[in-house]
Amino acid sequence: MLELPRLEGAAERNGSLADFIWFRTGGPAEWLVRPQDVGGLSSFLRDLDPAIPVMPVGVGSNLIVRDGGVAGVVVRLPKSFARVTIEPGNRVRAGAGAMGITVASKARDAGIAALEFLRGIPGTTGGAVRMNAGAYGREVADILIEATLVLRDGTVETWPAARFGYTYRHSDTPEGAVVVEALFEGVPGDPAAIGAEMDRIAEEREASQPLRSRTGGSTFKNPPGSKAWQLIDAAGCRGLQIGDAQVSEKHCNFLLNLGNASAHDIEALGEEVRRRVRAHSGVGLEWEIQRVGVNKGG
Repeated sequence: MLELPRLEGAAERNGSLADFIWFRTGGPAEWLVRPQDVGGLSSFLRDLDPAIPVMPVGVGSNLIVRDGGVAGVVVRLPKSFARVTIEPGNRVRAGAGAMGITVASKARDAGIAALEFLRGIPGTTGGAVRMNAGAYGREVADILIEATLVLRDGTVETWPAARFGYTYRHSDTPEGAVVVEALFEGVPGDPAAIGAEMDRIAEEREASQPLRSRTGGSTFKNPPGSKAWQLIDAAGCRGLQIGDAQVSEKHCNFLLNLGNASAHDIEALGEEVRRRVRAHSGVGLEWEIQRVGVNKGG
């Protein structure tokens, strides 16, 4: 049985992930850990057996947790990591637990533009930094100055944006590292105009995406020169179901849990969509949603 070193914070054996990830399904974490602060996280990872895998999770808005659960340690940052402050030079410092809407709103109130797109990203700052999250023509790589990480061995490092090696929905964040803070930079702007743009983004998302459903956000990356949803629609997948997993009728690059879908149902549906799109258009869709853990009995 996996034994943990001393932790300043909370540790829960077989901690439920389905309680908070957006799909509301999937297996537990072998250990779900909530560190009290950066120092506590650092010492915990330093003392944790290096063979034990570590995975950070935010709000699980872009995640399929397989039904057999996740081995090792899942780190979820508590609200103490969600502080957002304004700094000189149109800069915004955000804890990794802060939601995109919170960061965008603080920037708006301070008259800092260019962060409005974060209003359209339903995850945490840590997840956004790790995956180079983007929306409405902008992405984290456009605004990040630096980010602080606790590496798997407990070392705390601050990386300039260039070190993350950002590409489309990807970074070189090391395996097992936990992003704990980010520093963004925008440009001077009028709070009213910034707020109007944030409202536009919110209204567009509401109109086009199934926001009030159990979903995992955008499922597949947009291939070069194409939109994933158009390829999925053209392949006849809108509304396609496996069990209680469904391709959204509203936006067919979203998969839904209609109530009792297993993670296996959701992933199988995604693979069937990929198969049909390849057969129809020859395009191989790449998963944007992260799929983690093991299948039941696996």
